[in-house]
Amino acid sequence: MKQKLKSLSALALVLALCLSLSLPVSAAESKPSAVDQVAEKAVGALLSTSQASQADWAVWQEGKIISSGSRKNAVDSTGNYLEAQGDAYCIGSVSKIFTTVAVMQLVESGKLELDKPVVQYLPAFKMADPRYKNITVRMLLNHSSGLMGSTFGSALLLGDSSQQATGTLLDNLAKQRLKADPGAYSSYCNDGFTLAQLVVEAVTDMNFEDYLHAKVFDPAGLKETWSPEENVESRRAAIYQPGYEKPLPKECLGVTGAGGLYATAKDLAVFGGALTDSTLIKKSSREAMAAAECEKGVWASENYPNAVSFGLGWDSVKTYPFYQSGITALAKGGDTGYYHAGLVVLPEKKMAAAVLTCGGVSTYNEMAASQMLIAALAQKGEEVAEIRFRLPGAKKTALPKEMLDCAGYYGAQLVIKIGLTEEGVMTMSYPDMPSLPKRTYSYYDDGTFRDDGGTSAFRLVKEKDGQTYLYQWGFSNIPGLGNLPTSDYAAVKMAENPVSQELQAAAEKNMNHTGFLPVSERYSSQTYLALGDALKELEAAEEKTESIPGYVGNLRIDDEYHASYVLRAPGGAGRDGYDVELRRDEKGVLWMYSSNGVVGVEMDSIPAISTGKDGAVSCTIQSNGYARWYKADPAAGKTMTVSVPRDAGFWVYNAKGYVTASSVLWNSTSAKLSEGDMIVFAGNPGAKFQLTFE
Repeated sequence: MKQKLKSLSALALVLALCLSLSLPVSAAESKPSAVDQVAEKAVGALLSTSQASQADWAVWQEGKIISSGSRKNAVDSTGNYLEAQGDAYCIGSVSKIFTTVAVMQLVESGKLELDKPVVQYLPAFKMADPRYKNITVRMLLNHSSGLMGSTFGSALLLGDSSQQATGTLLDNLAKQRLKADPGAYSSYCNDGFTLAQLVVEAVTDMNFEDYLHAKVFDPAGLKETWSPEENVESRRAAIYQPGYEKPLPKECLGVTGAGGLYATAKDLAVFGGALTDSTLIKKSSREAMAAAECEKGVWASENYPNAVSFGLGWDSVKTYPFYQSGITALAKGGDTGYYHAGLVVLPEKKMAAAVLTCGGVSTYNEMAASQMLIAALAQKGEEVAEIRFRLPGAKKTALPKEMLDCAGYYGAQLVIKIGLTEEGVMTMSYPDMPSLPKRTYSYYDDGTFRDDGGTSAFRLVKEKDGQTYLYQWGFSNIPGLGNLPTSDYAAVKMAENPVSQELQAAAEKNMNHTGFLPVSERYSSQTYLALGDALKELEAAEEKTESIPGYVGNLRIDDEYHASYVLRAPGGAGRDGYDVELRRDEKGVLWMYSSNGVVGVEMDSIPAISTGKDGAVSCTIQSNGYARWYKADPAAGKTMTVSVPRDAGFWVYNAKGYVTASSVLWNSTSAKLSEGDMIVFAGNPGAKFQLTFE
């Protein structure tokens, strides 16, 4: 969900869902199998539901690919099919399974122990929180390390395979604190897997990508799996940004262990197949990866299926609907800025399926892969029943008085305001997003709050850690893809933080009064492209948001220039937190420093560009490496020509937020400027741009 740039979280959010044409499944003409037919139908539903532009799939069974294919969607306004060459996709977080396999191999060889502290293998790892010494290797893989989440500054790049984000992770973590005690609960954490990558390198004295080639790719027979630094351009599936008809440059993630690998669907399915036997790791390691690690800490205990049940690396080790039919199914999804991947493995059945898309959402990819595997099992005479779970019968009743104190503000990625009445009515509203409709639920004698249709339900649960959580239950039917269950803690009650009205107002003014433009991002960062959407939103009428006492969004107010992430919640509700510090420089300009390494400058302060006395001027990146932003108004009506130095680039935005010129996207060397345009120059310290205006 998009947020306004004026909010504190917007800059981080930028960083860190028809008709289709079928392509031949194989060169040979043959009657489609039942699995082929189901795959075509499922992928068609996936494209229609998610609006992805292209999808590739493959199903592996007992040593061979039994179904594969590719489809693409119309993606422009006239219904035309845009170019979608290639079958290589960035698999995003599915890369975490490769990282986990590498770690388990080292455990098998005696070079690592899962329950030994990370610092024992990576002495350079330090944090501004003494609890970091208690983080074990296992905690990196089951998301329970307590790390804030994603230190992704300059990680998501276009046309640039730089590993800067990995190289600077330890420096960034050294300034961070933990959001929870190590092992307290599992909450999705990208940084844990980048750390695991560094552990592999430290233990083996090998480059991580070289290790993967030697110990994972080659033994598994993977010929079409690549690291970000390898050239896959001739095979790459094209990616698009809404509003721009030209394909974007190659997407590269500079955090290979967390999400940077490329693969074809066939290769990814083969990799999944290699995890059904001892090709890569022993049975004991595979079983360890498939254990429900998330249940070791705080975790929702309702007896309903959920899309998430962390193992080691895996997102789900109790994957619906297989688990309900007594079949072990392991699932992992991956989402980058533009690619989405789903891998589902049935280890006992010697089956795996992979679905890769440009655009969309990985959850739907996993659901499509599951439909293919259900069809493959049916061919063997095995049935998988999709059970639609229903709430037990109950009656409306008054609310127990002791529950009235559960009313208040609940934090996740969005803040939820919960109101309760003695008559048993619960209201849910969104102070930061008042345009979202208020929802009303009634209390039932089984302790649930339900909507009138009985399609969703909530509980207010006081857990063993002393906190009150908003538990959500739901079961959605996605046409053509099956049922999507939800059973988890959606939010946690925010602790009271009494502050004066004066401090509340000052903090809100400083943190929300203006947009912050990124200055610490590498010139090729996707942040600059994503920023266009945020700039467009500034054109919309501003919503009057409601103050959250003691907080700005989900951040606790410490003083008028500091706010902290203090939410402690398992699953997705507590992922990707960060602290914020604001500083004014000697000129009174306000700067934002996020604990995840992102730095921004208030938009209102950026200077007007100079055209020079003779129409020529230079722009040099300062020693701190911060990008330089300018308003283009003095040059309105002129054409700016740019000589771009090496490892640098520029972007031009019009008043509506669209990128009109970019050396990164389109190799632009000039731009016709208009009133209201903004320009950013970014590059390595000392990079000098020569500008001429005519």
